[in-house]
Amino acid sequence: MEVLKLDNRNTTLVDSVEESLIRFFKEKGLRPGSSIPNEIELAASLGVGRPVLREALSRFKMTGMIVSRTKKGMILGEPSLLGGMKRCINPLLMNESTLRDILEFRIALEIGISNNIFSNLTPQDIEELEQIVEMSQVIGNNKYAPISEHRFHTKLYEITGNRIISEFQDIIYPVLDFVKEKYRDIFEPIEQELIQNSELITHRHLLEYIKRGDLEGYKHAIVEHFKLYTIYLERHKR
Repeated sequence: MEVLKLDNRNTTLVDSVEESLIRFFKEKGLRPGSSIPNEIELAASLGVGRPVLREALSRFKMTGMIVSRTKKGMILGEPSLLGGMKRCINPLLMNESTLRDILEFRIALEIGISNNIFSNLTPQDIEELEQIVEMSQVIGNNKYAPISEHRFHTKLYEITGNRIISEFQDIIYPVLDFVKEKYRDIFEPIEQELIQNSELITHRHLLEYIKRGDLEGYKHAIVEHFKLYTIYLERHKR
């Protein structure tokens, strides 16, 4: 096997090995399913010990970029774009600024998928959304049992037909629950303001726009649905 050049600009030897392997895969035009040289060959070509190589390979294996198959050795796989994020995301380890950024990103994303929802919507989707709304245990105004809140919005993401969007929703939802619980004392007065001004948009309201096929009405309503959070974000700007 040819000698692979290490990039010394990286901070660690393992980083250099990782970058060199990625460059090698690209230059050889390897695709998911392609076999790659064994550890002995790779270590010799890179001029590094097998422990260092194994650490670099383990990073690839964690993302699914490299898969070990019995009697077939190592092959390239399709990496999970959000796999690393899923493993490391933990609201307890995030500062308030990061938590607000994630909340703001989620709001922007859900508003942005409105067109996709209406383009892919089926009668069965509407029926499932109706069931979710009807089965919701509403506690006061717009306070849904957590499982209902999650199911309704998860269904909206699912309707888009975009696997990455749905996966992202599952990853960040624990963060959103954490934010709502941690800042409950801040959210409750804002919610009361919205109730008093008749500005609280519930899942049932959103569903009515969906059933009517009113995309523009839905776009306005989904913005209003998240008003509780946008007011919080405006009042607590960095």
